[in-house]
Amino acid sequence: MNTQRWMSTQFFTFFMTWGVFLPYWSGWMIYTKGITVSEASLIMSFGLLARGLSTLFAFPYLSERVSSKTLLNIAGIGTLVAILCYIPADSFTSLLMITIVLHVFYPTLMPALDTAAGILVQSKQLRHYGRSRQWGSIGFISIGMVLTIFTGILGDEVIYWALLLGIMGFVALGFLNAPVILTSKPKIEPSQKVGLLQLFRIKHFSLVLTIVILLQAAHATYYNYGYIFLQDIHAPVYLIGLILNIAVIAEIIFFSMADRSFEKFSVGSLLTLSAIGSTLRWILVFTFPNVLVFCLAQTLHAFSFAMGHYAFMKYLIKNIPHAQIPKAQGVYSALALSWSTAVFTVFGGFLYEIEPRYAFIGMIACTIPGLLIALVYRKLEHKKEVLAST
Repeated sequence: MNTQRWMSTQFFTFFMTWGVFLPYWSGWMIYTKGITVSEASLIMSFGLLARGLSTLFAFPYLSERVSSKTLLNIAGIGTLVAILCYIPADSFTSLLMITIVLHVFYPTLMPALDTAAGILVQSKQLRHYGRSRQWGSIGFISIGMVLTIFTGILGDEVIYWALLLGIMGFVALGFLNAPVILTSKPKIEPSQKVGLLQLFRIKHFSLVLTIVILLQAAHATYYNYGYIFLQDIHAPVYLIGLILNIAVIAEIIFFSMADRSFEKFSVGSLLTLSAIGSTLRWILVFTFPNVLVFCLAQTLHAFSFAMGHYAFMKYLIKNIPHAQIPKAQGVYSALALSWSTAVFTVFGGFLYEIEPRYAFIGMIACTIPGLLIALVYRKLEHKKEVLAST
């Protein structure tokens, strides 16, 4: 299996499980375990806090001591064990504890895969990050299409079994041959071993990180309450999976063309466009709470998520030394994909119980500051280009 195909397969398999977990897990706990929206919000928020600690500290620590393949296998097996523990769980406390353990292992797979991709790109073994990453989006959408049919026939209980089978498949594939560079224990010179704080001394890292933190946090309401919101606005049950996957279709289209169409766009320009698209997305959902407009707003996921993530990866590959990529991914995952999302999950849950639409418009508290900071960064990039040309 060549490197491009191996990376694509890993992304596809992981995101196929993520396509079950991200949009459906809160709903599964609410509808099958009998907890309330606020309890599910609290459980997922504590999970995100655990995810942040794991990706910020445990992931970079292990990345310096074991190979990328070994790290993926450890996280995959830990995830499988945690999911099995959900079977006997029947109380708020047990669900909370298991979810915390799950978030120590499961979301670590995301920065681990992106780190592997970054290493392969820097070593010239992977030509197109976007082309492989789009297979992750295809995996995400493919399971959503199938799951929609089965939940309509068998009910929400099938969500659990879909995730369990998906993780079992990911773990099994993890024992196949991987690119040699990913099977070797990292060889980091003492001079290359630097702390997390060293990352923030890299030019503009703090600025770019702040922007993506805000842009990713703005998805908290959608990720946790999009499924039940569609039920609240009377979307047909058999179409909910399809509606949620419109966002992923837009993501696939973006990643399939990103390396070619956005190669000459600066990171600042990409982040600015991402913030504009995200702001428009949540305004539309708030202003027009109906299924048709929600479907239209879903296409803006190409901007709100995909473009923001691609911009960060572009900055990372260009500016972050090889030895510090796992630390950068850990910081990004902890702050942008975990802790900020945890805070706004609680905030969104509070607003949702007042009025569901408020939870979506509340997300512009992230996107508008993100847009303003992105414009500042874009201006700094332009100034640098002008100085370099004189």
